[in-house]
Amino acid sequence: MFLSSSRYAGLVLVSWTDPNGNSISYVSRRFLPTVDEFDLLQLHTVIAGERLDNITAEYLDDPQQFWRICDANEAMSPFDLTATAGQTIRITLPQGIPGNK
Repeated sequence: MFLSSSRYAGLVLVSWTDPNGNSISYVSRRFLPTVDEFDLLQLHTVIAGERLDNITAEYLDDPQQFWRICDANEAMSPFDLTATAGQTIRITLPQGIPGNK
């Protein structure tokens, strides 16, 4: 149902039956991982006017993977990560991929 690069890939599809007997399918809830599930590659300091999709394209070569940077910084909204110039955000390996420690 979702591409393997989607944040929703691998989530369980569940269904609910309403009082009229109609079955409604939906994706189970996705919880944000904790920061300790990511190995840090580097830090990025946000400059005024910067957008997370551009940062993601620079570091991950795919602007649609912005959600990976959100996860690594425990951010629900991508806008939170670039709202303040000077803020430092974590650029990490994908969740669960170990680096050199």
